[in-house]
Amino acid sequence: MEPRLNTFIVSDMHLTEAHEPDEVRPLWMAYKRREFFIDEDFAAFVEHIERKADGPIELVLNGDIFDFDSVTSTPSKDHHVEWLERTRGLNSEEWKSQFKMKVIIDDHPRFFEALGQFVARGHRAVFIVGNHDVELYWTSVQRMLCDALGAPFPASIGEEEEDEPVVFCNWFYLSGGDTYVSHGHQYDPNCVVRDPIDPLIEVRGKPRVRVPFGDLAARYMLNGMGYFNPHQSENYIMSAASYLRFFFRYMLRTQPLLIWTWFWGAYATLWVSLRTHWLPPMRDPLLVDDKVRSIAARSQATPSMVRKLNALHIPSATNNPFRIARELWLDRAFFLLIALFLAWQVVLHINIAWPISPLWVFVPALIFMLPYLAYASSVRPTVFQTPLLTKRRAELIFKITGAERVVFGHTHQPMCEQVGPVTLYNGGFWSKAFADPECTIPLGEQTFVWIRPGTDGRGRTAELCEWKAAEETPVRALCTEPVRGPEMQPA
Repeated sequence: MEPRLNTFIVSDMHLTEAHEPDEVRPLWMAYKRREFFIDEDFAAFVEHIERKADGPIELVLNGDIFDFDSVTSTPSKDHHVEWLERTRGLNSEEWKSQFKMKVIIDDHPRFFEALGQFVARGHRAVFIVGNHDVELYWTSVQRMLCDALGAPFPASIGEEEEDEPVVFCNWFYLSGGDTYVSHGHQYDPNCVVRDPIDPLIEVRGKPRVRVPFGDLAARYMLNGMGYFNPHQSENYIMSAASYLRFFFRYMLRTQPLLIWTWFWGAYATLWVSLRTHWLPPMRDPLLVDDKVRSIAARSQATPSMVRKLNALHIPSATNNPFRIARELWLDRAFFLLIALFLAWQVVLHINIAWPISPLWVFVPALIFMLPYLAYASSVRPTVFQTPLLTKRRAELIFKITGAERVVFGHTHQPMCEQVGPVTLYNGGFWSKAFADPECTIPLGEQTFVWIRPGTDGRGRTAELCEWKAAEETPVRALCTEPVRGPEMQPA
């Protein structure tokens, strides 16, 4: 490792296809319009860090750089594509992932030009797979990305080289021996990849990448409800009253059958999640050790570290079907139907002995609504409700890797705090996000983590920074590394 190495870590750019304005639905997927692309911001960022960094640069692209789940374009009818894919986007078979990668490359020439020039000038780009870009697991998709950058494709299994300009890591990367970098989705039950060492499964005789539950929800539900921005949880996690206000304001005229769209999208999410989650991984027993060694070499770790870190991943929420049904609101829909059915049965039974008007159904319906509303109001979304890094997990990561800091993305919440023996950073996000479908109220800023070489023989230091491309001084430090007192030193 170069002693003067500067490491920059960015995440959650969510590059996807461009959405052309729709005259009938002018606000439909407005957040995907070209005017909100971050390509020029990124190009300016790359040029700036090259001027400011003293020495070689390692740019770590820490997951969700690409958003395969938001690509809804489909190929010509010459290719076999299921009706659900035509409606919500292709699944994760190899040729379909290649198609989506090509769509992203074609729509973001400035991004690939800037990153390609950065790599050509002798710097390094490290791609860590996140939950929205799990389709980067395909070697052919990685090759397409390298071709778009004009960079050589990394060596094959067992032949990794330390100075490769572009590297792909399955879920983590050890930078400089002092920083554990991972997107963070492996510690989120809704988005964890069940087996990142062997991510392929076989569906109807064809290999595909296993896509996490949360990303299937984005694909099958949010792609059909284009007023909700899937890149910002505040846009789609609301109370029932907020959903009603949102519907009457934005969807009544252009998407009046929203409830039906939600229902069958939620059902498709539940069905596909359960069907694919329990399928065994496609694993060649003769390549198990080779895969682990390859992941270790690309991640600057050891095979032992890979196995131990893989054991740290939390179970998927899909292990509990009721839990994911609750996340999709299907439980409330089911209980509502049960309440209405019971109310109707009460009226029918009373009508046998004493004829009454069908309108009396509203009386037992209101009675049954009381426990239903009590239950519905007690349910809380679990998205990002538990921290990605607990104190126990921090201790284990430190013992396994020796890293004194951890850098995540995924939550879109920039962060710098001490957790047990490590300093936790979250690099925030870069994709444009807005609080309203009109895209007039921006949310958040573009942030990144900068790990600088140490001075006077000391270890490297880290900063959480904000990037504002339009300003004269575009970089502003938000948080510097906390001083490690005796109580923070690992035992």
